[in-house]
Amino acid sequence: MAIAQPALRTEPRWRPSPMIVLSVLAHLVGAVTVATWIETWPIVLVAILGNHLLLGVVGLLPRSTLLGPNWSRLPGKSAARGEIALTIDDGPDPLVTPQVLEILDHYDARATFFCVGDRALLYPDLCREIARRGHTIENHSQSHSYQFAAFGPKRIALDVDRGQETVYSIIGETPRFFRPTAGLRSVLLDPVLARRGLQLVSWTRRGYDTRESRADVVYRRLTRNLQAGDILLLHDGSAARSAAGVPVILDVLPRLLQALREAGLRSVTLRSAIP
Repeated sequence: MAIAQPALRTEPRWRPSPMIVLSVLAHLVGAVTVATWIETWPIVLVAILGNHLLLGVVGLLPRSTLLGPNWSRLPGKSAARGEIALTIDDGPDPLVTPQVLEILDHYDARATFFCVGDRALLYPDLCREIARRGHTIENHSQSHSYQFAAFGPKRIALDVDRGQETVYSIIGETPRFFRPTAGLRSVLLDPVLARRGLQLVSWTRRGYDTRESRADVVYRRLTRNLQAGDILLLHDGSAARSAAGVPVILDVLPRLLQALREAGLRSVTLRSAIP
């Protein structure tokens, strides 16, 4: 049975996760222990370093909810309607994205495009075309830096805010979802998102189509145990090429959408699934 995801947060208020609360308490207990019994400082130091290591490892797990709310599946009501979400990252791409849009139109499918702000500024007309065809554009950061998970709080906020502003300036709509580069994040991201009313979203499964050039392999990864409520990930930007030089998403997408149709599933935007 599919597990319902939490509702989209609409109030700019951050509630730390239980893991964060326990980490803060551990630091406080450690400080008090060292202050009252100085000889314990090596043990406390090891414990605190271990806690930081654990937080870092959790941030490398894109689907984890230990650092805060994170959609890896659609909410229960959306799943009950037989919906899935197709999410497409790292674009827009002037060669690939227009072909993706044609395929989506052919199957009357809707998708969520997580666009990189810097690329959106290069191809604003393409972003407007994505929106015109009934799809949504969400925030994939402004820079798409692979060091995003190591950013400090100010730089995280700047990259998120610039991504918000870029999308709004082009299509007149403010993103409501955020996906960090490769899904990797630190403990500092959730309060930034909460204060901006943004929901972190990962995926149920991905095809690894940025490095896997075999369309059959990508297709099998995406359709294995496919069910209502799934969030699937493909890439129009950074797409791997097949042996024939074709972006993998263009080989996979028609087969995937046909499989959804045959299974009685419907591809919708993430926004349409908000409770």
